[in-house]
Amino acid sequence: MASDSTTSRQPSALVALRHRDYRLLWSGQLISIAGSQMHTVALHVQVYRLAEAIPGANSAIFLGLIGFFQFIPLILLALRAGLLADRVDRRRLMIVTQSILMGLSLVLAVLSWFELINLWLLYGIMIIFFSAKTFDLPARQALIPRLVPREVLPTALSLNMIAWQIGNIAGPALGGWFVTHSIALVYLLDALSYGAVVLGLWQMRGNYAPTEVKPVVKGSLWEGLRFVSRTPIIWSTMVLDFVATFCGAATTLLPLFADQVLKVDEKALGLMYAAPATGALIAALAMSWFGNPRRQGMVVVVSVVLYGLATMVFGLAPSLPIALLGLAGTGAADTVSAVLRGTIRQLNTPDELRGRATSANMLFFQGGPLLGEVEAGIAATLFGAPAAIAFGGAICVTAAIIIALRIPSLRLYDR
Repeated sequence: MASDSTTSRQPSALVALRHRDYRLLWSGQLISIAGSQMHTVALHVQVYRLAEAIPGANSAIFLGLIGFFQFIPLILLALRAGLLADRVDRRRLMIVTQSILMGLSLVLAVLSWFELINLWLLYGIMIIFFSAKTFDLPARQALIPRLVPREVLPTALSLNMIAWQIGNIAGPALGGWFVTHSIALVYLLDALSYGAVVLGLWQMRGNYAPTEVKPVVKGSLWEGLRFVSRTPIIWSTMVLDFVATFCGAATTLLPLFADQVLKVDEKALGLMYAAPATGALIAALAMSWFGNPRRQGMVVVVSVVLYGLATMVFGLAPSLPIALLGLAGTGAADTVSAVLRGTIRQLNTPDELRGRATSANMLFFQGGPLLGEVEAGIAATLFGAPAAIAFGGAICVTAAIIIALRIPSLRLYDR
């Protein structure tokens, strides 16, 4: 019987890839995510280098400002982005946003190659760059459920997470190597990776306009937030995610932590960026193989607690191997939580509201880490990077336990 169960379960791990248009999107994203993570390493290293070149400047503050300038377009445009994703062909919207991102990466490559970049120009381009990403994400999230049957959606979301984490492993490792030679080259490779997504989107055959387009009436912009507020299982997972990512945000401090605490080079920094993705990939593969666990709500809560504990391990790490272990733990825990939260959200959201519900969710799952980067930069300035990271992890653990106790529907959710 055990062998029969294993045999019947094995094909389901890749069943979503049998659907052509999903396979095109997935393969393009796999390449693009690696490019985006190389971009992230280059951006953080470039900001750190430019800040260190300013006499008397505090690099932790300038690294924290990365999150602040990315948060501006999120708070201003997220709801509008969701409304647009519910009213136009989501595939075509993604072609536009991905093309803009490709062009901006080319601009960064040229400016960096000719050494015409400075901190404030970099921050300005970052705002435009993240504005395009703000419109891209609701379209992409709303498109995925249209590419596969409903019963295959959890597997598709797990495969998305696998692609994300493969890119998160390869991208930072390559980025850490390339930035020692040329930051401009990293931006150029990122531009080419966006081209892979555009190519895949052009080759899709389906019609991915919304199934039902209602007239724009007063309040349509806020309909996603209203839906979320009326659905406790969705807003409770959003709040949990915001608290965890706000308190546990440490990525922006990695260049400082590597240089001033662990005293390692930029190749080791690339490994630090890749470590969360390594743990996340293992978790995503396990979830894709075994499927959704029972009592998903409680699993989400436990995952966030483990995420906080792993963050504390990283913050207090006395050496590179222990730091890598802690970072890998954050990636594994966050992936379990993210896959289950995504499945819960998609299964409980009607198609005509998916774009706006995703944009409302963006305010939480992207706003948390972006504002957390600002908080981390300030805390690191006041108390040092290790204490700031470890204290954030402790708050994450405490908040997860309190939210689980106060919202029984979350910890009891099972579907």
